[in-house]
Amino acid sequence: MTHPDFARLSTRLAPVLLSIALLVACRGGSEAPPSANGPAAQSALEAAAATDAPWISDLDARVSALDDAMPGRFGVYVRHYGARPGTLDRGDDRAWYLSSTIKIPVAIAILERVDAGTLSLDDTRMLAQSDFVDGSGDMLEHKPGETFSITTLLEKSLRDSDSTATDMLIRTLGEDQLDARITEWTGGGFEPITTILQVRYDAYGPAHPGVAALDNMAIVRLRNAEAGEARLQALADELKLARADLDADSLEAVFDAYYASGRNSATLPAFATLLDRLVTGELLSPDSTRTMLGHMRSISTGDRRISAGLEPDTDFAQKTGTQLRRACNVGVIDADSGRDGATLVLACAEDFDDIDQAETAFQGLGRALEETVLRAD
Repeated sequence: MTHPDFARLSTRLAPVLLSIALLVACRGGSEAPPSANGPAAQSALEAAAATDAPWISDLDARVSALDDAMPGRFGVYVRHYGARPGTLDRGDDRAWYLSSTIKIPVAIAILERVDAGTLSLDDTRMLAQSDFVDGSGDMLEHKPGETFSITTLLEKSLRDSDSTATDMLIRTLGEDQLDARITEWTGGGFEPITTILQVRYDAYGPAHPGVAALDNMAIVRLRNAEAGEARLQALADELKLARADLDADSLEAVFDAYYASGRNSATLPAFATLLDRLVTGELLSPDSTRTMLGHMRSISTGDRRISAGLEPDTDFAQKTGTQLRRACNVGVIDADSGRDGATLVLACAEDFDDIDQAETAFQGLGRALEETVLRAD
């Protein structure tokens, strides 16, 4: 059940959101975005759908070896445009938990409103005590009452993966409206996206009915306990209960049950469609597209994942995400080439024993990309 402090925006905003869909064709910027239905675009998409490009079998074998070496599962999707276009899809035709990579569609939805003129990058939001949520970034160091521009919140959300900033942006959008825009962009394949704080309530809620009554700062304090039994003991302490009163065998079981709900997950091809349409200018104005890619090229959380296996000068606009026994890294190599040469890369790992095992797989994927698809042209 959604925590009352974080309920979705009321339906009185529906007319405003409807206007966005009507105004999206009137985005700002000096260049017209390419037509998604033009002959050149369709030809590039059809070519990239090929599964027999020379590099695919080699990359498939390398990813299979990485998957076998890592405890759990390693899902990978690669779409390459260029002289030898093609797609490798090892996503198993199912949704993968996205963790903080959901911050990409959140930012796109915010910038779409900026392009439509219903929101300004200079608009501000006041930080409230109820906004705080655990995670990366420095927003937890700020005090309630401070104000932050949309520009600043976007930067903190994308570059620093700050969950408090992200939740402030999601509440600006409304969860239902965000989900509707994602479906419009991708045609489906995404499950409902929630605030990061709601993830915590939804995960811990089944352990005891009292979780719904905890304030967000009680949830934040849980991060002070080590992941595992200590975290569940900390939850029992916040509830003023004995550990035995929690309906939770282990922290892993708590989060496995949450992951099974499907929230905040997507198929890898659906996320690839989102990234594809972003870099080709079909979702945002040229200025907003540059803003998105600039933040994604400057993230502070990706040094130990795919980029660690790529050549140091590789242009990789990316986002990472991490949660208990879940990790993802998605992005676009050579994004400015669009459908003339960009490479979409999406990888998610699950049920590993230690994050180092997942990071080894991500790094191995980076090296495999260098030695196969990126060498193909």
